[in-house]
Amino acid sequence: MIDNRSENQSSKEAQFVLHPHRSLPPSGFVIMMVLISLVSFIVGMVFFLMGAWPVFGFFGLDVALIYWAFKLNYRSGRLYETVTLSPELLKLTRVHPSGKREEFDFNPYWARVRCTIDRPDGRTSLHLVAQGKDVLFGQFLTDDERRNFADALSGALIATRGSRI
Repeated sequence: MIDNRSENQSSKEAQFVLHPHRSLPPSGFVIMMVLISLVSFIVGMVFFLMGAWPVFGFFGLDVALIYWAFKLNYRSGRLYETVTLSPELLKLTRVHPSGKREEFDFNPYWARVRCTIDRPDGRTSLHLVAQGKDVLFGQFLTDDERRNFADALSGALIATRGSRI
């Protein structure tokens, strides 16, 4: 016998995955580092040939610092959050760049999405609120993305509540 409840339940489940935006792909990073290294080497050699040999080392240090800063930026880009919504459970899972996972469970009937304006310049924050819990999420999203996601998740919550009745 086939259990239709599990088929219906899985079709009513929604999942959203939130990733930080990175405008420079890895291939672009390699090209940029080659160009920066080449320019630094050429300019450093000019100073070296003029007799200012310590400047050559500082140009190398600049390239190393730029490389390190971009690697840290790419590492922080591995953070992502998953919002899974079913008629029985709303689950927010945050996976840090280190691999550490945080999970927050909410009853979808009581859960509310709150997008608040925090500063006079219009900066927003996104919260999931239910039964005394308030979880801040989506901090890496832009303000427009937060507003759009709040609308989408609120609509999905309303649709999920309607399917429980």
